[in-house]
Amino acid sequence: MSVSEYPLDLAAWIERIRGREMPVFGRTVESLRTLIADDRASASALAKVILMDPPMTTKVLRLANSAFFNHAHQGISTVSRAIVVLGFDPVVELALSVALIDALLNQGIRGRLHAEMARSFHAAVQARWISRKRGEGAGEEIFIAALLGRVGEMAFWCFGGEQAHRLDRCLSETDVREEEAQQRVLGFPLRQLSYGLIKEWRLGALAAAAMEMDPRGRGPGRSILLAHRLARLADGGWDSPGGRQCLHEVADYLDQPLTALRAEIIANAGEAARVAREFGATEAAGLIPQVAPEPEETMIQGTVVPDVRLQMRVLHDLAEMSLARANIADVLQLVVEGLYRAVGCRRVVVALLTEDRQSLVGRVALGADADALAARFVFPMEGEPDDVLDAAIDSGEAALINADRLARPGAERLLRVAACPECGVVPIGTTTRRIGLLYVDCGGKHLDQECWDAVRHFALQASLAVALSATPRP
Repeated sequence: MSVSEYPLDLAAWIERIRGREMPVFGRTVESLRTLIADDRASASALAKVILMDPPMTTKVLRLANSAFFNHAHQGISTVSRAIVVLGFDPVVELALSVALIDALLNQGIRGRLHAEMARSFHAAVQARWISRKRGEGAGEEIFIAALLGRVGEMAFWCFGGEQAHRLDRCLSETDVREEEAQQRVLGFPLRQLSYGLIKEWRLGALAAAAMEMDPRGRGPGRSILLAHRLARLADGGWDSPGGRQCLHEVADYLDQPLTALRAEIIANAGEAARVAREFGATEAAGLIPQVAPEPEETMIQGTVVPDVRLQMRVLHDLAEMSLARANIADVLQLVVEGLYRAVGCRRVVVALLTEDRQSLVGRVALGADADALAARFVFPMEGEPDDVLDAAIDSGEAALINADRLARPGAERLLRVAACPECGVVPIGTTTRRIGLLYVDCGGKHLDQECWDAVRHFALQASLAVALSATPRP
């Protein structure tokens, strides 16, 4: 029986999503929940489950190193270290969330799915903040419970087929309320599907309790309910009647004046967009309402405006990783991410020397078509003193490529590959141990002095990590 032939009831939808549409996620949930329920489960057992899924491993480590989750700002380069720094249960919850978002991304009715995902990330950040303001603790548990609280809505827009299209048309072409449209098309509200999937997959007692809670109650569940309401009403604008009313509800719940909280609540939306990007939900991040564009995305007269505060956080994390002798590959990954998100570079490539030091090859990349650029970024090291790439490796010379530099020889082969007349290259490593270089550009826009200084600062931090990695631990 197909979804388009006969409508499914709630139980059939739960079974369909669990058994046919998301079986891999279900098995991941089962593996992780078995571990968290076993008091004798070891960190190595948890690490093994996560490491069997390379994309999950990469995202869990990236999140574990983010300022949002890593409050101690300790460099984390392995899953085992993440468990030590963050704790067993928080890493399980992170892995579950990563698995869910990965299972849902880029499928179904994407506009509706990404809107639900945006509200879920927004609510998760606001819920953690509300709970902490009340001194309730368990911030990460509340974040995850709020993030998973609309799993049914997200799964339906992802796998709903013809019925999802019917509901989409009903919402788009009529003025009926959302829950009424769901009842009309499906015979049940989607919040019941969320509740059923949360119970089926055992996604946490707090997530289920929040859905059963009296909206006037108190405690972590109320923080989650308020946060979801805040995230939904924010779509209409912070100064809409509904938005203003919800802001006052939050202030009353926290027993603090709204004037003291409003800026923090709005700033949380920016934090939510950053967290969503960390999870790989880039399109959802762009739907989280902001009062103004985030600094890292802002352009003034074609020039990138760096996010200095984010730069400081990433540089702090890099320093911690360097002092901890973290794996150089993990350091370089964070450097690339910092240059992309905090400095505002549109394309970043780390190119490393081959073992025989005869070629320079792109290894790590981020940005628009950066993977394709990295694949083309293969240069023999010929020792030509005028060539910007040879000079970076042989003499340690950084080069800012612009119209003045292009008037001189030595940048031709880089320009042929990068196809960008405004870019820069900075060597990585020490005089005795040069390992490669950084390539950056701003998508053809001017790379100004402030941006260029930041690029060199990040490259210097990477070089420090290379130097420290070669020295014995004290």
